[in-house]
Amino acid sequence: MPRVSAPSVIGCVGSLVVATRGSAGPGEVLVSVGGGREAYLAWSDEPLPKDTMVLVIDERETRTVDVTPWTALDL
Repeated sequence: MPRVSAPSVIGCVGSLVVATRGSAGPGEVLVSVGGGREAYLAWSDEPLPKDTMVLVIDERETRTVDVTPWTALDL
């Protein structure tokens, strides 16, 4: 039976529910995926506080992503 892979979350926007600590450790982000919200470990270059909106820029291993701060554009 063929294996179905999970959809990529690269390019998705989420909100940190646990602050990141830069290279000292990950936080946790909730990302909207497939009509629901899913939690991932979130790494960032610099520490980011809880409730920061972030953009997923890369996937590491299972349920672990790299994020960067995100500001929505008001058009």
